[in-house]
Amino acid sequence: MQHFELKGQTRKAAGKAALKAFRAQGLVPCNLYGSGVENVLFTVDAKALKAVTDTPKAHIIDLVLDDGKKFTAVLHELQWHPVTDTCLHVDFLAVDEKKPINIEVPIVITGHAIGVQQGGKFYQNARKIRICAPMAKLPDDVTVDISKLGLDKRIKAGDVKLEGITVTTDKDAIICGVKTTRNTVVTTEEA
Repeated sequence: MQHFELKGQTRKAAGKAALKAFRAQGLVPCNLYGSGVENVLFTVDAKALKAVTDTPKAHIIDLVLDDGKKFTAVLHELQWHPVTDTCLHVDFLAVDEKKPINIEVPIVITGHAIGVQQGGKFYQNARKIRICAPMAKLPDDVTVDISKLGLDKRIKAGDVKLEGITVTTDKDAIICGVKTTRNTVVTTEEA
């Protein structure tokens, strides 16, 4: 999995007025917590943060704070402004290289479904899937082959098998499928 270095400045102030002042300066208030890490309050530049938030890719984030401390983390929760769509607050979860990490990674669809060739319509319900694995085994994305997908068939999260990686998304969550269309029904009646 790709690493991304993000620089931050520690902060002491946590009140509403202080957070508003940080946002006015183009900074995003952040919080880091996790096992073995004391809660750390800091800010990051909003433009630097966009490189992580405005991409479908998942990253392991190497936080470098101005006091010299370094942390390895993943994005845990983001808060967005409802109108301007700017990031208001970010929670980071500290991770350890020795312990498994639970993270969402993008799904990449490959192949051409048999059901689509028979006149069906392909649909995709999920763009990301949650997995759990040690940091060394985390993939950049999960590839799902749909070439054997027939009419009215679907692929669920439980159907995705990865070596050394546990899929933690609900097993019944539908990733993608092929549904029958009116044209398909007419074609089968004519046949």
